Amino acid sequence: MYLFIQISQIMPVLVMAAQLLMALAILIILHEAGHFFMARLFGIRVEKFYLFFDAWGFKLFHFKKGDTEYGIGWLPMGGYVKIAGMIDESMDKEQMALPPKPDEFRSKPAWQRLLVMLGGVTINLILGIFIFWMLTLLYGKSDTPISSLKDGLNPGKEFRKLGMLPGDKIKKIGKKEVVNFSDLHSADLIFGGIDLLIDRNGRDTTIHVPTVFSKKMNKKNIEDFSLYPRVRTLVGTVVPKEGGFRAGLRKGDLIVGAEQTKVTFQDELQTVLKQYKNKEISLYIVRKGGDMVLPVQLDSAGRIGFIPDVSYIKVETKHFGFFPALAQSLPTAFGAIGDQAKGLGKIVKGEVGHEQLSGPFGIAENFGGTFDWFRFWSLTGLLSMILAFMNILPIPALDGGHVLFLLIEMVKGKPLSDKFLENAQMVGFFILVGLMVFIFGNDILKMFSH
Repeated sequence: MYLFIQISQIMPVLVMAAQLLMALAILIILHEAGHFFMARLFGIRVEKFYLFFDAWGFKLFHFKKGDTEYGIGWLPMGGYVKIAGMIDESMDKEQMALPPKPDEFRSKPAWQRLLVMLGGVTINLILGIFIFWMLTLLYGKSDTPISSLKDGLNPGKEFRKLGMLPGDKIKKIGKKEVVNFSDLHSADLIFGGIDLLIDRNGRDTTIHVPTVFSKKMNKKNIEDFSLYPRVRTLVGTVVPKEGGFRAGLRKGDLIVGAEQTKVTFQDELQTVLKQYKNKEISLYIVRKGGDMVLPVQLDSAGRIGFIPDVSYIKVETKHFGFFPALAQSLPTAFGAIGDQAKGLGKIVKGEVGHEQLSGPFGIAENFGGTFDWFRFWSLTGLLSMILAFMNILPIPALDGGHVLFLLIEMVKGKPLSDKFLENAQMVGFFILVGLMVFIFGNDILKMFSH
């Protein structure tokens, strides 16, 4: 029995890790394939093509075909192609000290080298767009029109501190009109520094979300930053063995009062219940056949043990043809890059805390402990767009750093010195190592703190 419990606890972790590794393998192989095929197109020799790093010479698997060694390394931190005659992370100074050969990177025109360096990012962009395109084509787009939320929203604690009230309806986030419920997941809202136009009982009011808003956010208090539809106290599912179940609560019951207090909405009921944790209360019910009062024992969190019926909240699914699905998917794909750029800018300015950064552990949690194809491919598409954005940043050792130096060469009309490129590569390497240590450490701290 104990062994079964241990296995059942570890399986979700293994599923999360497996999904992350699968997604990374797909993204890394295709990214490096972009560099590989562009290099071969221009007759440049590629010496190695590796999924994951074979640090210190350790390899899980490898074989050689033609001039290229293909393999899988043991360190799942990325992958690489070693292009002959290129100053990269391999820092092969011996090769660079020899006279250039016709099939080496350094012997080719700057425009060809530029296309080789852009090959990986281009593949990631194409892959991300393709994934979101196919998901839209196969599943359509499901959302809840904001106009169908007749009872408005139930704001979390942090939104209430800003002045939002239960029942408020958000009409605009900044200058952008809110049309669907998913619009409330806007990065602009999370990052703050923006005004919300609120409809409160038919009157417009403005609430400002400060730039420090998301700095308070972490896994522990995520519910405080929630914006849910305000739902009525109609019982949907009764949780077995909980207080409501033992008292005879049924699906379809409408809760209209608790301990002499009238309630209409779930947030009103929760406010009352929190005052009676671990106590028995009188619950006033409207059921087919008449009204009744149920004596219900609450648990230590002040819960009855039921899930509200939200089936009356309208969800629309729109399906699109082949090319219209592509048009619908583009804002989703490029929106991921826009959100990353905004988030990075906020972090640099100190307006967003480091708690918002997620490394491998944080990303793995998003995949979840059970396998779901839609979620898997959605996250893989998102990661592909993020990988494209991160790799094009003008940091030495990243593709963007090489692109920057090649553009400078094209403007100057002559290449930068090997010594400069080697030093820049080393600086970029230490920057990346520092970032990786910081992000991993941040993930570990969040795990232990929660």
